[in-house]
Amino acid sequence: MRWPLILALFIIAAPALADITGPARVIDGDTIDIEGQRIRLHGIDAPETFQTCIADDVAWPCGRQATEALVEFINASPVRCEGEDTDRYGRTIAVCYVRGTDIEAWMVVNGWALAYQKYSLDYVGEEKAAQDARVGLWRGEFVPPWDWRQGERLQAATAPENATGCLIKGNTSSSGERIFHVPGAQHYEETKISEQKGERWFCTEAEAVAAGWRKAKR
Repeated sequence: MRWPLILALFIIAAPALADITGPARVIDGDTIDIEGQRIRLHGIDAPETFQTCIADDVAWPCGRQATEALVEFINASPVRCEGEDTDRYGRTIAVCYVRGTDIEAWMVVNGWALAYQKYSLDYVGEEKAAQDARVGLWRGEFVPPWDWRQGERLQAATAPENATGCLIKGNTSSSGERIFHVPGAQHYEETKISEQKGERWFCTEAEAVAAGWRKAKR
């Protein structure tokens, strides 16, 4: 009987999980690129880049902010991904880690992505925690990304204060210091933007920092 030998040969021949490690370039809230290899983060679905959500009856660029959240979380740290499947677009589907933390879990528990239950139940617990804490997408109304891609939209009762749809306020203080305020910050609501004075709106914190503005301390 040679079954044990055949089984042993099968186990040896079985492909191992791909291990991709290196600096990552963030494409959007659930897709990264490591040295030219496009990777779709396993088990989650983040809002699309130009998707908007609603909080306090005002639209906000949740897709861009989800992307920016991932950029800031990874920062300059190397990313390690494990996976062996590919999707219909040829992207590797993988679980990825930065500084030992599961990136997918971090995105979901902070409300920047949903558990993609059509394909995996791995992050349902993290989604429930984000929903209970009302963080990220859960602080208002949103269309699940898979429905948004099918054309479903929400209608904000109040339009954004500016034509860009971006919600970060770049304000100049009385001393001439450039400070930006994010939604929910202490002085956000009272801060008014005067483009005639050189003040402006930003879609992401990284964009504001790159333009020479600092974040308000509170």
